[in-house]
Amino acid sequence: MSNHRTRPSRSVAPWLPALIAVSLMLTVSASSFAGPMAVVYRAEVDGEEATDRGKRILIGTPSLSRVYEVPLGTPIARAPEEVTFFDFEDSRVRQSARLPDGGRCTVHTEFDSLAQLTMTDDREEILGFECVKATTEIRSNKIEIWYTDEPEILGSPSRSLVARNGLILKFVQNGSYGVVAERIVTASSEVAAMMSEQPQPFVPDNWGDVVDSAEYRARVTASYVTTVDVFSQDQVSFGNEIDNPKDPESTETFHFSKGTIVARKVLLPEVDDGTMVLAELVERSNGDAYDRTGSVFLIPTDRPRSFLDGLRNGVEALPVFMGQDGEYQGIAATGDYLPPLELIRVITPFGIGHFNDRVSVKGLEWEDEASYVMDVTDLLPRLQGEVWFGTFIGNYDKGGHHVDLQLRYYPGSKVVSTEPQVRHWTLPLFNTLNAMEMSGQNYGTLFGSDSLTVEFEVPEGVKDVHLRYLTTGHGGWGGGDEFNPKTNTILLDGQVVTTFIPWRSDCGTFREFNPSSGNFWNGISSSDLSRSGWCPGTTVSPVIVPLDDLSPGRHVIQVAIPLGERSGSSFSSWNVSGVLLGEFTE
Repeated sequence: MSNHRTRPSRSVAPWLPALIAVSLMLTVSASSFAGPMAVVYRAEVDGEEATDRGKRILIGTPSLSRVYEVPLGTPIARAPEEVTFFDFEDSRVRQSARLPDGGRCTVHTEFDSLAQLTMTDDREEILGFECVKATTEIRSNKIEIWYTDEPEILGSPSRSLVARNGLILKFVQNGSYGVVAERIVTASSEVAAMMSEQPQPFVPDNWGDVVDSAEYRARVTASYVTTVDVFSQDQVSFGNEIDNPKDPESTETFHFSKGTIVARKVLLPEVDDGTMVLAELVERSNGDAYDRTGSVFLIPTDRPRSFLDGLRNGVEALPVFMGQDGEYQGIAATGDYLPPLELIRVITPFGIGHFNDRVSVKGLEWEDEASYVMDVTDLLPRLQGEVWFGTFIGNYDKGGHHVDLQLRYYPGSKVVSTEPQVRHWTLPLFNTLNAMEMSGQNYGTLFGSDSLTVEFEVPEGVKDVHLRYLTTGHGGWGGGDEFNPKTNTILLDGQVVTTFIPWRSDCGTFREFNPSSGNFWNGISSSDLSRSGWCPGTTVSPVIVPLDDLSPGRHVIQVAIPLGERSGSSFSSWNVSGVLLGEFTE
């Protein structure tokens, strides 16, 4: 059964033409209204009011209704102002948003394209009105609605639901979440006061850019998100002449270590604790055919020495960790130095993009670029204010790779938080990934005769400490640690806190990213082979190690890995990085 019902004709109120004007393009002041009514809706979960959500307000006439939300609190600065209009003259929904940049976009949806209602014989009284129950389904969600044709207004609290000849006073989704009218306002003075509180006119004087629903949602969503472009089509390559900015504090992109590191100083937004941060590195080969270790890192500068000293002045400027087999530059925290804090580790695919038209494998269509997205919300305390970023891809090619890096900050609430900010504690401890490889920084081979041992201090009042740990094994021959499972052991003050074997056996999933990977006689590609914590064309997931009982004071952390034996000129190494994260008690 359709949702059409016969409704008695109504005469048009004398103020209606001033409100709608055929095209709904007029701006009308609150004083123009003598007869609109308002409905105030509340959200419910399992029949109980959801007190953590705001209200929805519908202000309606016999032919037009306007619906908007009143949040609990002050909207955040980037919040768009969204309003939905139900135009019963033209049988369409107009959803319109005024965006933070002053622009506007609108999507028009015909009533006929909305979910069709199936009538039932059930009735329910809501606010003194007899309501008919109808049902529908939207993307596998079961919807029940109750509507009435008694009041002299039409409309709905949801842009996805409409009863052509009625006013929806309640809907429930999947038997749990719902929206229900809690009162109807008929006093003209109160309705006018509601309208006067709105920052927009009742009807916009223009609809701005009229777009489809996908474009509308993309623009509204994007307005909430703060996007920071760190690198844009920057080349990470080897052996080219480098022309760096003359000012060492410039915000332009620098190239270091013979071009295999790009670095830049960036001003990041100050945000609330509930903010989620995603980092995305996009990479495309510009000539390099091989899988390479890549790293996105920030450079702590809150101690007298930093990794910047090494980038600018050579590895000799970095503090030395003395292993039993030699020196390792800049890999561990000291009293006056913190190592690079790694956000994302990637292993580039074999020649993505650049070699797509040079290799053909039946049944495979190559991807044009690799996109590596990592949730780095746990590093939020370090991702605000002025920060130095670096990106490294180890390669020996003058074309190398092109990279883009973005940070996207997603607010956790539509309203300004009234909660006090949490005081966070972060301490980068170690990073054996030799990003300055081309400048002589040694590979992480110390595990053959030693453990990585770092002393650190926990200040008073820190709780909920955990280690964010990244690890990958390298050594690309049959006996190398790249292709042999090895146990990683982490000890705190001499006691084992975790042991595990980093291993990836899903590498064949990413064959389409690896056009220049070798194909063997038996049909296997080199990129298909399982490896120590990584696959060509993927990110490396951090391992979170809880250290909940860590007390204030001095401690020692150790990382032990049984490094494989050398074979001629071939050797194994491990890239491990770790940062401690916690928060202060109040």
